[in-house]
Amino acid sequence: AKAMWPKSHLGTVIRCFTASSHACSEDSWFKSLFVRKVDPRKDAHANLLTKNEESNLYKIQFHNVKPECLDAYNKLCEDVLPTIHADKYYPCELVGTWNTWYGEQDQAVHLWRYRGGYPALTEVMNKLRQNKEFTAYRKERGKMLLSRRNQLLLEFSFWNEPVPREGPNIYELRSYQLRPGTMIEWGNYWARGIRHRQRNKEAVGGFFSQIGDLYMVHHLWAYEDLQSREETRNGAWHQEGWHEAVYYTVPLIQHMESRIMIPLKASPLQ
Repeated sequence: AKAMWPKSHLGTVIRCFTASSHACSEDSWFKSLFVRKVDPRKDAHANLLTKNEESNLYKIQFHNVKPECLDAYNKLCEDVLPTIHADKYYPCELVGTWNTWYGEQDQAVHLWRYRGGYPALTEVMNKLRQNKEFTAYRKERGKMLLSRRNQLLLEFSFWNEPVPREGPNIYELRSYQLRPGTMIEWGNYWARGIRHRQRNKEAVGGFFSQIGDLYMVHHLWAYEDLQSREETRNGAWHQEGWHEAVYYTVPLIQHMESRIMIPLKASPLQ
């Protein structure tokens, strides 16, 4: 004999099944908002995000200077750093050197590029140990500093490589501390989003850390002045797709910081 469901029970089952299916659908839709579109290959994040064919390594230095010594510190750097930059004996280039204008005060920021990666960095360090002028520079510099720190960086493949530019410009260094494990996701969204920030040629370079503070991203921008910065940033919101890049990357950030910087006379980025 066929089993018969009482109509009241059958109605309850149908309602429960419908509610359950609807809940599952909603749950699946909700979860889909947070699915990470990462590259499925099993490879180091650095290999997936950087320009492998160029093997450029960058070093960023943050020097906190005694307020009364800042002018003397700048003069010392302008005397020594360009000589290293121009000497082909050292496989490195001074990308830019700045003082922080807004942000952490009495601070100098230097960005170096080593063409050839870690071997080039090691070669430069070994050669500079034998350079008496540089040794004297470091000794004199040490008298002027309160603290210093550095990071080794790689550049994102979808950003411009920093090249010298004429001024006058101000520079903004925006630094993002990401949640561990989200670097690929950040790269996925910014690879599409960066095209919305190229109209005024404001994008200088984008980097992510390898040694030092990890899961750290630095974006370097150039503007004519603070008003130009405001207009350029506001203009990006009128471009289709920019809001999406912001919407999906903001949750990846643990901490962020902005510095407005003024280039020193010796900086290739003016």
